Amino acid sequence: MSENKIVLAYSGGLDTSVAIRWLQERYEAEVVTLTIDLGMVNLEEIRQRALQIGAVSALTVDGKEAFYKDFISPALRAGAIYEEQYPLATALGRPLIVRYLVEAARKEGAYAIAHGCTGKGNDQVRFDVGVSALAPDLKVIAPIREWGMSRDEEVEYARKHNIPVPLGKGPYSVDENLWGRSIEAGDLEDPWHEPSEAAFAWTRSIGATPSEPAYLEIGFQQGLPASLDGEEVAGVDLVRLLNHQAGEHGVGRIDHIENRLVGIKSREVYEAPAAIVLHATHKALEAMTLSKEQLRLKARIAQEYADVVYNGLWYTQHRRDLDAYIQSTQRHVSGTVRVRLHNGNCTVVGRKSPHALYSYELATYNRGDKFDHRSSEGFIAIYGLPVRTQAQVQGEE
Repeated sequence: MSENKIVLAYSGGLDTSVAIRWLQERYEAEVVTLTIDLGMVNLEEIRQRALQIGAVSALTVDGKEAFYKDFISPALRAGAIYEEQYPLATALGRPLIVRYLVEAARKEGAYAIAHGCTGKGNDQVRFDVGVSALAPDLKVIAPIREWGMSRDEEVEYARKHNIPVPLGKGPYSVDENLWGRSIEAGDLEDPWHEPSEAAFAWTRSIGATPSEPAYLEIGFQQGLPASLDGEEVAGVDLVRLLNHQAGEHGVGRIDHIENRLVGIKSREVYEAPAAIVLHATHKALEAMTLSKEQLRLKARIAQEYADVVYNGLWYTQHRRDLDAYIQSTQRHVSGTVRVRLHNGNCTVVGRKSPHALYSYELATYNRGDKFDHRSSEGFIAIYGLPVRTQAQVQGEE
């Protein structure tokens, strides 16, 4: 292990670009950068920038397949949506980045890992706790928590040290990956202010969407999407297609007040077209194939799972235990769901499954009705027995 080598999670933006030079000065360290593509990154451009600034090595990883298989898929099967709004795009990406950081630190013989998270966000927890779980011997350094520079001071530092950074990309702080896009800062910090169209990149405004609705049929196998309109499509490609098709119809915009782990309420704006469609279709198929008891318990577990992801506890036995139950529930969640995309809405309009617990013969009121109506009298007598008994003994008091 090298006592002067640090692996930095490098996005290519202002904060982490300044961090390369700052870590070299503050810790007299050799800085190795690591950039991971989770769906929306130009790896070579960022790698060259890191080397230009002074990184001794600039590592890159294409993590899209691993992101879909190991993180998006289990969260989708779990139905994990934080506070019934946020599909956890950024939160799901962080533990994978941590995994790659630890692997790089081991390979490079580094003594520490650094990241560009602020001191009042959720990501710092996800990075720090994730590293603690996978490599408790590694030191974690968070330059922004230490240096105390404002954004203007960071820009001045970058100019002073001839650090090439992309500036002038608008007033928003954006993080995006395959599963969604997070937009913060600027005028969005006023919760009364409606987000301008400048905040969005993946979704059309309602006025610019097609006048006619689009219909999609999504096929699932054991809780995971496997086909689109009857054709098999691999996971990453399917998510990309849905991001485009649903975004064209304005589907996927989220604007809500979120409770951060550190105790701050924040106004969060997201774009997640594919996540919105896949969660809606998956939930509709579960309604067809799971019993009432399974659905109700799974709804509680979905909330717990979302909290685990959001709160940076991915690498825990608790999450693995939740996965075991969720995986069991998905054995019969196979079939096809049809959705209509129109004017910003994703509406489930049809569903079918070879494992459906829905029975036409039991549900219909037409001639095909096979339900024994006479059996209800005895059922109601037994079901209402405790109510009747209490009323007879205690009255209305």
